[in-house]
Amino acid sequence: MAKYVINGQKKLSGEVRIGGSKNAALPILAATLLTPEECVIKNVPDIRDTHTMLTLMESLGSKVSFSNNTVTIQTPEIQMNELSDKLACQMRASVLLLGPILARIGHAQLPYPGGCVLGARPLDTHVDVFRSLKVEEVDANGEAMISLKGFPQAGLIVMPEMSVTGTENAIMAAALAHGQTSIRLAAVEPHVQDLCNFINKLGGHITGIGTHTINVNGEKTLHGAEYTITPDYLETGTFALAAFLTGGDVKLLDIVPSHLDPFWNLLKKMGGNFTLGDTWAHIKPTASWKSCDRLQTNVFPGFPTDLQPPFAILLTQAQGESYIHEALFEGRFAYFAELAKMGASIKTMSDHQATIHGPTPLKAAEVRSCDIRAGAAMILAGLCAEGTTTVTDIHYIDRGYEQFDSKLRALGADIQRIKDVEETAPCAETVTSTRPARSVRKTVAPEPSSRLSTSALG
Repeated sequence: MAKYVINGQKKLSGEVRIGGSKNAALPILAATLLTPEECVIKNVPDIRDTHTMLTLMESLGSKVSFSNNTVTIQTPEIQMNELSDKLACQMRASVLLLGPILARIGHAQLPYPGGCVLGARPLDTHVDVFRSLKVEEVDANGEAMISLKGFPQAGLIVMPEMSVTGTENAIMAAALAHGQTSIRLAAVEPHVQDLCNFINKLGGHITGIGTHTINVNGEKTLHGAEYTITPDYLETGTFALAAFLTGGDVKLLDIVPSHLDPFWNLLKKMGGNFTLGDTWAHIKPTASWKSCDRLQTNVFPGFPTDLQPPFAILLTQAQGESYIHEALFEGRFAYFAELAKMGASIKTMSDHQATIHGPTPLKAAEVRSCDIRAGAAMILAGLCAEGTTTVTDIHYIDRGYEQFDSKLRALGADIQRIKDVEETAPCAETVTSTRPARSVRKTVAPEPSSRLSTSALG
């Protein structure tokens, strides 16, 4: 398996363009199933999760081409074939296929999805959503499958939690249901808003976008459209932190700064030196960092949980004790053990609370990626550490960051991607289902280069 080797303490400088949002691209690609007509989706990140989603959709009958961050896709008819267990279990976002499949053909079956292990992430919310739309869960005969039957009928959905993918499935399932569906306690993340805007571009009628009550007026049919994915605010935050950690001078281009208001506010409180424009951010060298009284993750517009691990690297360089409250996931601190190998002073009080004492000069070590964002955090730690750091299990990072090492090298980082013959074990099993395992077909996720594309990972 590939790994990254990083020679740290190189100041970053220059400009970097931020790509399209992974968390917007995946539901929008799934939503193209709502129409039999051709859709052209631009600014799609060329990452492993994108290819996994497109491969799953090809097995459903979609005709796909992917080149230069543009996906052209058409699904004249959905063929509800048995989907690859191995592919579905690699990515939790595969659950997003359920809503549009039900809307189009009235029945759906999917292996239980996997993805990053961040604690309990049950599918009960999705099942509850579909039940609210009069869709029934069918017995899968003890197999690790979710099986649903019935065309969604418009109605009231009160979300049991502000689940992003649950909200997205509700929106897609309701898009072709006659009448109005009201979704209360809906998630409002930028990628949820992007999905709504895309469906409206298809001829849908969704109101309340960006609020916790979304109304979907179902249409009999939807047409094709061309759409551009919103910039990835998580990639924005990651590169901003990379610049800060190396004392760099970096300009981030093609971003939406307002998607990260709590992030910028916290950096300003800690003494960060930066300037924001309409579509850019200029990160400047910061002499010293104050500790953080409280970094508390929350649903949007709160501080994003996915930026908590990368931000923790900055806290190791701040003066004094900083407090983290991870409010969303109980498994998000798994990377602490890796960071401690580099000399970080961390005290874990619970699965949700920890303190970091700094400043601590980080030392090079061999560390592992435990999930997408923890992997990015390990790279940031290597960038600011003394010596040569090796980051393994980088298949997680490939799932969420396009050309991560290439972009960093263009800014002056000394980072190389090296392929190993032997594959190391993952930090944890990616299959979250506790239902009985079933045999899987020998299908593997494609490397990004296996599909028509001029972009290569890493």
